[in-house]
Amino acid sequence: MEFETTIKERREAAGLTQAELAEAVGVTRQTILYVEKGEYNPSLELAWCIAREFDARIEDVFDLPETADDPM
Repeated sequence: MEFETTIKERREAAGLTQAELAEAVGVTRQTILYVEKGEYNPSLELAWCIAREFDARIEDVFDLPETADDPM
């Protein structure tokens, strides 16, 4: 299941590098890279930590687009 994220835009607007954000939330730079690209679904804990770094709600940073076959 793919999701969309505003991490890269928020990170760049805050003047943070991937490494700086990664250190702040306790993961590797590569993890931030893959989350930004939508290639890795973060845990709820990591999503919460990332959103908190931007003083935002999780749903403002991560979005799971609705699809016609969405079971929800």
